Amino acid sequence: MSVLVFLEHHGGELQKGALGVLTKAASLGEADVGAVLVGGGVRSLVDDAGSYGATNVYVADDASFDPPLPQSRVDVLAKVVRDHGYETVMFANSVLAADVAAGLAARLDAGLNWDLADLVSENGTLVGKRPALQDSVYVDVGWRSTPRIALFRAGSFDAVQTGGGAPQVEDVAVELEAHSTGAKVVDQQLEESTGPSIEDADVIVAGGRGLGAPESFALAEELARALGGAVGATRAVVDAGWYPYSAQIGQTGKTVSPKLYVALGISGAIQHKVGMQSSSVIVAINRDANAPIFEFSDLGVVGDVHEIVPKLTELVTQRKSA
Repeated sequence: MSVLVFLEHHGGELQKGALGVLTKAASLGEADVGAVLVGGGVRSLVDDAGSYGATNVYVADDASFDPPLPQSRVDVLAKVVRDHGYETVMFANSVLAADVAAGLAARLDAGLNWDLADLVSENGTLVGKRPALQDSVYVDVGWRSTPRIALFRAGSFDAVQTGGGAPQVEDVAVELEAHSTGAKVVDQQLEESTGPSIEDADVIVAGGRGLGAPESFALAEELARALGGAVGATRAVVDAGWYPYSAQIGQTGKTVSPKLYVALGISGAIQHKVGMQSSSVIVAINRDANAPIFEFSDLGVVGDVHEIVPKLTELVTQRKSA
């Protein structure tokens, strides 16, 4: 059983989520764990792919693949799957990866299971684990044929270096389909930000309507800065214009899995819970003792965030400077 992983990269670095999926693929115990790198200058990332478990790395290194568009990556993956007979193709969910996975499924007439949280081998058959009923249960899903295509929700797996040897490297020469060159990116504007993104941060401080006003998000920003983390927000907050949509966490936002999640004034509705419940440690501060978030928090503090958070930030700062 052979497994291929699409390794998304930005800014010359492999994405944490993609490396987590590669780590998972390597843990399945298959002899052939392939990885695909597409873009200008990606050859420099081959060793990183090997250190996270890839035994074979397929490289399409050409500046014409930049900026990243999905169709050209579908062409590369389809060629690798057909030429080498890969039975399973795995993706870490992102805007780009979701487009590529869907396009590859259509190209290969293959089955696609998305929003998976895990993948296990049962009696030689791969079975996906997918949340259902608003993440209250997990269901088993499978594929009727190969190649199987699996798209995993963000934060499903930790990226762990396996210490494997240097992978075999193969250059992929691809003739792009006519429709793959029809769209072009004419401009890119990168959002200015400081600190880690919420997808990659080990610590997230998230704010909800309980903060009371948009200017109160300064409390979350200051605590996140002290902890070396990122700031998140609930849907209600971003819909109200208090914080950018790029920070939204939840069912209609981003799914995160930090080591520490601090929830400030967040009630804990199911729509928010599904986006952060896989966090290692959840700390909630809310004046409502009956807030649903306390039901799944590791530590709950009943009180006013405007009184508690400044003191907490001060304490963290003092500890760091000591």
